[in-house]
Amino acid sequence: MTTLAAVSGNSVAPGTLGFLVVFGMAIVLTLLFRSMSKHLRKVNRAAREDEQDGVPGASAAPAVNPPSEPGGAATDTASTGSGNQRRDS
Repeated sequence: MTTLAAVSGNSVAPGTLGFLVVFGMAIVLTLLFRSMSKHLRKVNRAAREDEQDGVPGASAAPAVNPPSEPGGAATDTASTGSGNQRRDS
């Protein structure tokens, strides 16, 4: 019969430290998920209150870069040179 893996006195097991690390991560993740759920409930409650007050879309973020030209085309910053470009002096 062929032995696939020989067991020697130098075998390594996760031990207590590995268990404590995994258990600590589980506790931290549980607290993180509970906190996230609480914050999401708060956001949903605020959105419902805004809808009931008759302010539709009050929680929606305004447009960051509205079109600057009446035709609706935005200015291209790469062609004007006002972007983040490196200038060698």
